[in-house]
Amino acid sequence: MSDKRLQLLPLLLVAVFAMGLIGCGTQVPSGHRGVFYYKFGDGTEFGTVYSEGFTWHLPWNKMFVYKVQLQENKESLTILSSDGATIRMEVSVLYRPIWEKLDSLQVTIGPSYYQVSVAPSIRGIARTVAGNYTPEEIYATKRQEVAERLIASLKDAMSDKYIEIENVVIRDVLIPAKISEAIDFKLTAEQESEKMKFTIAKERLEAERKRIEAQGIADFQKIVSAGITSSLLKWKGIEATLKIAESPNTKIVIIGNEAGSLPIILGGDDK
Repeated sequence: MSDKRLQLLPLLLVAVFAMGLIGCGTQVPSGHRGVFYYKFGDGTEFGTVYSEGFTWHLPWNKMFVYKVQLQENKESLTILSSDGATIRMEVSVLYRPIWEKLDSLQVTIGPSYYQVSVAPSIRGIARTVAGNYTPEEIYATKRQEVAERLIASLKDAMSDKYIEIENVVIRDVLIPAKISEAIDFKLTAEQESEKMKFTIAKERLEAERKRIEAQGIADFQKIVSAGITSSLLKWKGIEATLKIAESPNTKIVIIGNEAGSLPIILGGDDK
């Protein structure tokens, strides 16, 4: 039994040594970067940001690992509009650290940079921006404009913090029920007004079309009437009378009626 234990002893020593070696290194996962810290040296190593993979180091030193992929944090904000109404706004902040400056970020703010810098900034900026708008504008008419101002202001605030702001998305806006009802009523009224304006414009166009059509008919009748004279009517009557007289049907043609009138035709029964 003791011989078997002696045989296993080298394997145990190798396992302990291997575990010790693993403990003397840090794995930087995909989508992350690392900043090295020397405990008994100069502290944070400037000028070098470690990429993905395993890095060996002594057990008393440390590698700070940062996620450099795009990240999202949701914020629930309570703000006041320009008229003093309390509004709750849900936003998403899309951000990432600037990986080339991770050593500076590590020294100035640290791994909790979102909680320390981004979150307080977006809360303060949201209150400032919202103070320039009414509840209706934040809720509906100028929502995109509010979001754009939030993005611009937060980017400016983070420009010297080594943090990149990708976007700020307004997910939801909750306003007092009475204000919401008033806004909905106003928007409905505006839509009805626009609909009425469209209907009136359409009717005006239809009336104009009918007027033009009537004018065209009147002009046509005027032109035709000007070309129809009594002489022309007499001539056409004579032509028609001759054709009827030449037909084999039984008829009586009376010529010599009042002056200027056309012949009178009686009968017309077929044989």
